[in-house]
Parts: sequence; C-alpha cells; structure tokens
Amino acid sequence: MSEDHHDTGGSTQLEERALVDALVARLPEWLGDQRWFAGKGRTLRATRAIRSTVLHDGEPELLHLVVAVEHDGGEERYQLLVGLRRVLPEYLEHGRMTAVGDRVAYDATFDPDLCGHLLELIDADAETEGLRFVAEPGVELETGLTSRPVGAEQSNTSIVFGQQYILKLFRKVSPGVSPDLELHRALREVGCTHIAVPLGSIEGELDGDPVTYGMLQEFLPNAAEGWQMATTSVRDLMAEADLHADEVGGDFASEAFRLGEAVAAVHADLARALGTEAVGADVVRAAAEDMRRRLVSVVADVPELEPHAPALRAVFDRLAAEATATDVQRIHGDLHLGQTLRTVAGWVVIDFEGEPATEMALRVERMSPLRDVAGMLRSFDYAGYHLLAGQGPDSQLEYRAGEWSARNRDAFCDGYASVTADPRRQPLLLRALELDKAVYEVAYEARHRPSWLPIPLASIARIADAAAEETP
Repeated sequence: MSEDHHDTGGSTQLEERALVDALVARLPEWLGDQRWFAGKGRTLRATRAIRSTVLHDGEPELLHLVVAVEHDGGEERYQLLVGLRRVLPEYLEHGRMTAVGDRVAYDATFDPDLCGHLLELIDADAETEGLRFVAEPGVELETGLTSRPVGAEQSNTSIVFGQQYILKLFRKVSPGVSPDLELHRALREVGCTHIAVPLGSIEGELDGDPVTYGMLQEFLPNAAEGWQMATTSVRDLMAEADLHADEVGGDFASEAFRLGEAVAAVHADLARALGTEAVGADVVRAAAEDMRRRLVSVVADVPELEPHAPALRAVFDRLAAEATATDVQRIHGDLHLGQTLRTVAGWVVIDFEGEPATEMALRVERMSPLRDVAGMLRSFDYAGYHLLAGQGPDSQLEYRAGEWSARNRDAFCDGYASVTADPRRQPLLLRALELDKAVYEVAYEARHRPSWLPIPLASIARIADAAAEETP
C-alpha cells in the first residue's frame, strides 16, 4: 500500500496552513455540541492547532488534527479527524463542521470512504510525519471493510469495521501511553480470556511525550452490554406485583456471579502480568485523607450532600485510624456495568483507560483491586434504583429496588470470592471506597443529571447507616 503524503514545500504548505488556521478558528461552536467535549459549560477563549497531518490527499481529503482548546478551566487537547469535500453528500451532513474556502469540513468518523484509509495504514505499519500506525505482532488485517461510528460513546469515538474490528479514537489527548492500550497488551501477553484482543494502534509524540491516539481491537458483534442486561432484569422485577427477585424469570444473580468471577480473573491476570506491591498503613491513611478532601470539595458545590457529611467523615476517619497494610496493583480504574459485555463465551471487560476526567499520572498508579469492586457495587445500586429517578416516593418500588441490588451485589462478591480473596473480608476499606465513589457520583449527577442525584444520596445514607450500626 502506498502512503499518502502532502507536499510540504512552497505554496501547498502555505495553503494547508491557512486552511487549518481558518478551520480551527471556527471550531468553538462545533466543539460545544460534541458529546466527547469535556469543556461544556466553560467559556472558550481560544483554539489553536498543535499539529496537522494529511492522511489522504485528494477528493475527499483526510486531515488528522490535534487542537488546543483554552477555556476558563485551563487548556485541553483534542484529536479530530476532518474530512474535506467540495460537495458534502446528504448522508454526511450530520457531521458538518464549517465551510473553509471552497470546501466543506466535516467529522470524518462518519465517512466510510475515509475511515477505510485508517485500517489500511494500520495494516501497512505506516508512518506519516511522526504519526505511527501499528499492527500488533502477528496480526494481519482484512481491509476494504465498511465502517460505521458507534453512537453511544461520550468521551471517545469508536468506529466499527464490518463485523471484525473496532477502532477507538481517544478524543482528549493526554501525554503518555494510554492505560487502555497498555493493559490490553499486558493481558493479551498472559492469555487473559476476558478482554477483546488488541490488534493495532495509532501512536505518536507531542512535546516529547508519547501519545496514544487510537486502539484497534476485535469486535464482538453478538455481545450484550452488562448495564442493559441488568436494567432489563430490574424492569422485569418491577413489573411483577408479588414475586421476589429470585423468583422472576429475568433474575440476574447468576450472571452477576459469573461477572464477579471474570473481574477477579482479570485482576489476577493483571497482577501476574504487571506485579503487585505491598503498601503500608501510611498509604491507606493518605488515601483516607484524599477522601476527606474530596468530600469537602463536593459539599461546597452540592449542598444536598451536607446532611450526610458527618457520617461520611466518620467512615473516612475510621479508615485512617484503623489503617493496615494492603496490596496494590494495576486495576481497571473505572469499572461499572457499562464497561462489561456478555458474549456467548462469557463476560468481557472493556475500556481500561480509567476515569477520563482524572490525570494520566493518577490513572496509571497501582491501587487496591477493591476500588474496582466498589465501582461495580455502585453500578449494581444504580441499576436497581435507576427507574425511581425523578419519581415520587414509592415504598414498594424502593423495597424491590433494594432487594434486587442487594441480591446482585452479594452474587457478584460471591463470584469474585470463588476465584480469589473475598472482598468482604476488608469491609472498612471496601465501604470507604464505595462511599468515596458515591461522593464522586453526587458531583457528577448535580452537574449533568440532577434528577438522578437522589440515587447516590440515598445510597450514601444506607451505607453510612449500616456503618454507624457496626462502629464500636
């Protein structure tokens, strides 16, 4: 395959620079409408191009852009794939960005003609102006496949090729190798069966630091999302007037058990691939102090949390007072039901990049695997109570939601314990991590989904009450 390079000399270079400058100057309005743009609600001050690379010259043209966006919260960098056509077909109108000279710029992730070039570049192990397209060792790709973007994502954009591959483009650009790519590679090396196999990547450098722009994986076409399966089970239960959770045909507990097994196996494989470390009580006390600081910050922004603050502080204080040594390792970092897929062969865990809003340096730190367990327990709670969001008080529905949540939380922990140590053997640490996650959820819901705010607030009340009953 021949690589497409643009002419870097004379007027062509000047024309491209002028085109990029004109495009970037008109980006703020378009960026504000993108689901993956983290600066919503901010006052945008300036946008500028960090780098631009022509990946396919001609009609249409494919341009890879990294842009810096300055707003009142600081500066962020984003990756854009821009298509340029003289006439934009109707089927690409929803991707329109702006007119630039005599051409129309649009989001090229919607264009199957241009996306096909990305697959070809990865298959060829191509490099264009420092942008590296890398196939994993031993991988041979089928090119010429029809592509389509996945519509449900927010912080990234994924493109499916046929029924074989899925390319995740990391929209927000951070220095360092993406944990998603790093951990998938490590898990593949030890033969983990609970991941989608990594097949390739798009990488480069910015300001001397490595950057991951994209990751290609096997696509699992007949997989069901964990969140969808769980919430369907909840709806089945709510529709029954007189049956308990274990009596409903859509009971999820057996799947929750298997999911617990899968997560424990992934943790064991990560420990085998990248090692573990024993940390002292001082590290746990520092983590408890971080939890207290986050609580103070969120209470200042969300007054509804204030009545629960004393109970939360009591748990975090107890964790600091009774801190003991524990083991830490690389973990998923943002685990919930939406990060899992059920295939015919079993459960698969996806999206190992950690919490997108967290700095890269923190995402790659070793942590207690109980942080992932706590995230999944919070997700079961959300699934159980999500139908009550925005509804008035209903004691019967609340009872049934609580019954579903408790049953599946226990089943998940039972499955986890069947593979490795039972997470419930460290109840104080697990409870503190779950409450810390719930505090984060309070901040998120207050900003993005106010009608869902009662879900984490009610969870905090239940967990804190249980903790108070157990406190000596």
